[in-house]
Amino acid sequence: MDMILHSIAGLANFALYFAISVVLLFVFKIIYAFVTPHDEWKLVKEDKNLAAAVGFGGAMIGFSIALAGAATNSLSIIDFVVWGIVAIIAQSIAFALLRFTFMPKIAERINQNEVSAGTMLAAMSVSVGLLNAACMSY
Repeated sequence: MDMILHSIAGLANFALYFAISVVLLFVFKIIYAFVTPHDEWKLVKEDKNLAAAVGFGGAMIGFSIALAGAATNSLSIIDFVVWGIVAIIAQSIAFALLRFTFMPKIAERINQNEVSAGTMLAAMSVSVGLLNAACMSY
């Protein structure tokens, strides 16, 4: 019995970090939708746009990777939230970099369901998420 109690001793911290992670993921989704000039949810849900689904899915995965790095390396809940906000900013900057430098017509291409554009957005988002997570290991 002691072994089981010892195993679940961190359950409250897990629940707190997980709940905050889900809230931050939801906040990211909202902010990301404001940053991008195309309406991902409409494109995915109504238009069944694969390029938007791939790009937005990659953005969520990239953010989640960074958020996982923040959870792993944070010193407290406040520290975790601060680094979660940094991850939101980094992912937003990643989209801006792609849009304004490498692929200035990415929004139009995603609107036109060009899967290659969505794939590049996903790759950029996951790459930035990995780098972001690695840089959070202080």
